[in-house]
Amino acid sequence: MKTLRLRLCSVVAAMAAFSFGSYLRAEEAADPPQPAPSTQPAAAAQPATPPPPEKGPPLPFITIEGAGGGAFTPMAYLVNPAGECEVWGKPSVAYDYIGLGRKNLDALMVTENLLGRIEFGFAADRLGLGTLPYDINRTLATDPADLPINNSDVWLYNFSTRFLMVKENSNDLQWLPAVTFGADIKYNADIANINHELGGALTTIGYDHDTSVDFTLTATKTVAKGFFGRPLILTAGLRESQGADLGFLGFSDKYTASFEGSIAILPFDKLLLAYEFRQKSSPYGTIGPGGTIDLPNELIGSENNWHGFDIGYIIDKHTTLVGGFGIFGNLANANANDAWWLQLKYEF
Repeated sequence: MKTLRLRLCSVVAAMAAFSFGSYLRAEEAADPPQPAPSTQPAAAAQPATPPPPEKGPPLPFITIEGAGGGAFTPMAYLVNPAGECEVWGKPSVAYDYIGLGRKNLDALMVTENLLGRIEFGFAADRLGLGTLPYDINRTLATDPADLPINNSDVWLYNFSTRFLMVKENSNDLQWLPAVTFGADIKYNADIANINHELGGALTTIGYDHDTSVDFTLTATKTVAKGFFGRPLILTAGLRESQGADLGFLGFSDKYTASFEGSIAILPFDKLLLAYEFRQKSSPYGTIGPGGTIDLPNELIGSENNWHGFDIGYIIDKHTTLVGGFGIFGNLANANANDAWWLQLKYEF
């Protein structure tokens, strides 16, 4: 069966430019005659209209699942929120490339904000399977002309919504963190076909469906002078998920709770350093030596927790560039402890 391919088209948003009128210059002339003094009281001076607030720094970044945060863990701060008295904020876009040892990941993300309280996110993630198809075919194929799978990648689509339940420091409570609740609908466009081509092998180890919803509860607090007089950003969250390797290997039939969080500092105004942690639930059995399906070669191993180290540079008030290094442990059939990534993000 031919694998379903979903193609993405990038949407280019044209921004209208506003032109300013030039000031008229008066010709040189004698001073005009002074007007007669008025008997009416002078009108009270009208207060000047305050200028609109300056746009804040383009933080946070966007995760590979389309939510505001770091590389792979969310923060409770929303991306590019709408200003006071605005209904819609301006969109933000980002692109990630992640090297995963023998695999790789491309991610295209878009976010939009409503009323400063609701964040909508979309992420299209393509995971290049690297050596996995070769290892599967080498292990399972009895006839070289009858390969079990022909996929070289899988596509995972994320449609996320997050609601800012508690604003940071609201009601003059300086210790109060920002708190968001989120739901992320996930659809894996290729895993059902791969499972079919493998004769239901993934079903044997716990695969149940190709679509699911992750639920997140995230709290973030900035300590203004928490790191040698510089900002310190602390985040902790809980996730309920059925996903195997974030959903790149599909979804099981039961939810598992896991912890995720990050610590970030801004040693300089334009530089951010962060550590991220994401607990992995590992809902599947394994395919390989001594596993649920015992084979000579490991094809699907147990998941490991993810650790990430980010360095982000704020190029200007719209643009950020982020690089990072990750220790991800096993990813299907191979080690991903030398992961690295780059993200370019733009806020309109």
